[in-house]
Amino acid sequence: MSAEAMPATDGPIIRYFEREKLDEIAAPAQKTLRLPFWFSSDRVITVVSACLSIGCLFVIWYLGTRYRINLFIRFQNIPTPHEVFVQAGEVIGSTKFLINIGMSLERILLGFAIAIILGVPLGLLTGRYRRIRELVMPAVEVLRPIPAIAWVPMSIMLWPSNESSIIFITFIGAFFPILLNTIHGVEAMDGVLLRAAQCLGASEPRLFWHVILPGALSQIFTGLAIGMGVAWVSLIAAEMISGQFGVGYYTWEAYSLVNYPAIVLGMITIGMLGLLCSGAIRLIGRLTMPWLAFAPGSRK
Repeated sequence: MSAEAMPATDGPIIRYFEREKLDEIAAPAQKTLRLPFWFSSDRVITVVSACLSIGCLFVIWYLGTRYRINLFIRFQNIPTPHEVFVQAGEVIGSTKFLINIGMSLERILLGFAIAIILGVPLGLLTGRYRRIRELVMPAVEVLRPIPAIAWVPMSIMLWPSNESSIIFITFIGAFFPILLNTIHGVEAMDGVLLRAAQCLGASEPRLFWHVILPGALSQIFTGLAIGMGVAWVSLIAAEMISGQFGVGYYTWEAYSLVNYPAIVLGMITIGMLGLLCSGAIRLIGRLTMPWLAFAPGSRK
């Protein structure tokens, strides 16, 4: 075939494969110049942005307590960062403070794990089957608006110990965000994927494991992140009301003793623990869903 008789589409195709060849030749050079993940410019910008965000809070705190600002917000009785730092130095190494942190972590992990075990499978079934959705959703919509703090008196009557009631309240806080986001993830799936898998002979268990669960996984992890935040709010409230140990109990006890630096230290500890838990969920999500890094529109 002469060059004049060749199809017009051959030109772009040839140029495409030429670019692919050039990319293969340049790939070794690019690999040698690539920086490690932790030293990449994107990672540096992320760390700097996080430091600036948290640093702004400390600057506002320092200036407000340094000059005792008394406008609409009053800083007269707020302890300074130095006072809180001194308080931290006194209690961080103490056994009691570490026990309080350990008790809160144990309660949050137990309640959150139970919420995952019950919420994710129920959400998958509810999102998949209309009859189950008709049976489950009315009860969910009745119970969901009740705040976790309102469950405290009932949970004390329901469960034989304060420890069980606190774990139950933590579970309630995490359960509904996980359940609803799982349902939404299943309902938002492209029906073409389900029909294609069924045409290829996939059974219902295989359909759940290979199609529905991976398709809803992004929304499930969104529910896990939201549920973890609500679980911490519920846990601290329960510990303040009926707990004998925990970071929430430590903070409330400091308020009762008019120990203002200890109150702020308890609040900072709660924030740091919540940050670590949410960061762990995001990390597990990235490891579980590596394909999202290559999805169109994914964040760089």
